[in-house]
Amino acid sequence: MDNSYSSKILIIDDERELCELLQVYLNKEGFRSVYSAHTGQAGIDRCREVQPDIIILDIMLPDMDGFEVCRKLREFTFAPVLFLSAKEEETDKILGLGIGGDDYITKPFSLKEVAFRIRAQLRRKQYMDRDSSMRVIRFDNITLNQQANEVTKDGHPVELTAKEFQILSLLVRHPNHILSKKKLYESIWGEEYIGDDNTIMVHIRHLREKLERDPGNPSLIVTVKGLGYKLSVKPIENIY
Repeated sequence: MDNSYSSKILIIDDERELCELLQVYLNKEGFRSVYSAHTGQAGIDRCREVQPDIIILDIMLPDMDGFEVCRKLREFTFAPVLFLSAKEEETDKILGLGIGGDDYITKPFSLKEVAFRIRAQLRRKQYMDRDSSMRVIRFDNITLNQQANEVTKDGHPVELTAKEFQILSLLVRHPNHILSKKKLYESIWGEEYIGDDNTIMVHIRHLREKLERDPGNPSLIVTVKGLGYKLSVKPIENIY
């Protein structure tokens, strides 16, 4: 089911012509609710107001960089963030993904590619919502609320990015089973896996830092050398 018509998109970019171009194209692609803001703070305020389903965020903004904006957004929204940047350095991509971003598009880009990546994010959300039969589940000292997109550890809230939450949810649905990097990448990112290990490793590392008792010696999200990752847990409790 295509939910383009009901999806809200927020573009945060100081290039007004680019925002207008994206808005016109996305409207033609079926996205009727496209909003824009031209500074980081304006984008944060606009996000609180419209509660978008997808955020397109430029890294170079006049008042603060996109990384800082993303950190502030993650304080109150779980919407996927697609970074736009003129930089191609791998360190920038890793930083963007590590602090809460879900995808990274390098300028110049094709409008078709942006629309494709937006739809891929929406499909992932639909897939995660539809595929999960358990709403609130508990394992080890972790509680995961799939509908509210909330995770707690020892009763305390844990802030996860959208991709981190999706990865954890996928692992939870296959406890004690090895999921290959290919399976993780194609299920979560919706793209063909071509050996991009860094993207998965960054997200797994951050998940461990937030959830493991000893992130340096993980016992919950374990690596199976040469095969992938698995959630190593006792039987999962389905609360409701």
